Amino acid sequence: MNFAGYRELLSIAPVRRLLLVAMLARIPHAAAGVLVTLHVVETLNLGYGAAGGVAAAVTIGIALGAPWRGRRVDLVGLRRALVPSVISEVVVWSVAPFLGYELLLVAAVIGGLFSVPIFSVVRQALGVMVAPAQRRTAYALDSVGAELTFMVGPALGVLLSTTLHSVAGLILIGAASAVAGLFLMWFNPPTRTGQRGSYQQDVNDELASMEELSPAEAAGSQSFAGANVLGRLWGRTRGSLVWLNVAVIAVLGASLGAGLVLSGTDVGIVAVLRNSDQIGSMGIVLVFWCAASVVGGLIYGALSRPVNPLWMLAAMALLTIPMGFATDAWSLALLSIAPGLLCAPVLTSSAERIAELVAEQRRGEAMGWYGSSLTLGSAIGAPFGGMMIDIVGPWGGFTTVGILAAALALAGLVAQAFRRRSLSRPALT
Repeated sequence: MNFAGYRELLSIAPVRRLLLVAMLARIPHAAAGVLVTLHVVETLNLGYGAAGGVAAAVTIGIALGAPWRGRRVDLVGLRRALVPSVISEVVVWSVAPFLGYELLLVAAVIGGLFSVPIFSVVRQALGVMVAPAQRRTAYALDSVGAELTFMVGPALGVLLSTTLHSVAGLILIGAASAVAGLFLMWFNPPTRTGQRGSYQQDVNDELASMEELSPAEAAGSQSFAGANVLGRLWGRTRGSLVWLNVAVIAVLGASLGAGLVLSGTDVGIVAVLRNSDQIGSMGIVLVFWCAASVVGGLIYGALSRPVNPLWMLAAMALLTIPMGFATDAWSLALLSIAPGLLCAPVLTSSAERIAELVAEQRRGEAMGWYGSSLTLGSAIGAPFGGMMIDIVGPWGGFTTVGILAAALALAGLVAQAFRRRSLSRPALT
């Protein structure tokens, strides 16, 4: 293990600044999930299944918008791509709290569609700001920062709901998300090699990477010199995902499974604490869960070799199931340690693998699809977990998302095994 790599990365001022901006920008999003759940359950007096439906609507919007937003970053640059997000965050979340449930679902989809794409932008920027050998460590630091925000964000959401009101809380969250987008526009981190602040690779490496691209991708990368040419190429190639293969799909599956477990666990935690009348103790559970993820992320980032994210996803999914047996905040906090240790490593490993498998000219779009798979998993986990909680109790939510994610990981491992077997066979002539 090489923990000195963290010191080396944090000594780079732009990287340190990006990680800090990312942490601050994620806090409103981290608070929104719990706040929306409490708004639907307590203000609208509906069940956890309905709350999961709103969360699913938000994440479906994000899943639909992330690839398009990533492509816009590739085409027009970060600042221009973020303008619709900043406007939408303020408008949508200033109106949504006053809507009935059906219209709230529509607003949630729109809000998700235009939400600030913090996750994919930060991962894309880190991919070009550091050397390839440092990506695992950089992504681990970003995952650790994300976990720190999830220690603060949900507790902040509960605080806003209990001390003010869920309506006022959602309006403040929308304003804070817009401010986060403005901060990201102000910092304007590089998203491509050659931009100011990016890691400058050797010219021979870039030529070699061009030779490895397919003809369609090589043409696309050469056309990046002109935005007008790119626009014409985009019209012809938008339906062709030339970078997509079995290896990438397996990684996207790991991301989807991680989102499923995380969103289902969020709803389950709220249900357990509300049943025991300890909703104010959510901070205790989140500190244990997120602290475990921080420790796991730091250990993984210091490893010299990567670990298959699907194996880690399977372990995290199965270890999530026992959380359903918790009866109070402290037992829930202790049971969250084991799956929490694997949370950041799963996200770090899958992001690192995407950066390795997809050429830089397509990485913004690929990271968008990566974010879409994560949010699609969240869209599945929240309503499924919520419905099982309504039917059988909190333990049903944890069990459902754990089994679904474990099955998804197993399917990905089987697909990888078939791919390795097919590649190892001698070519027939």
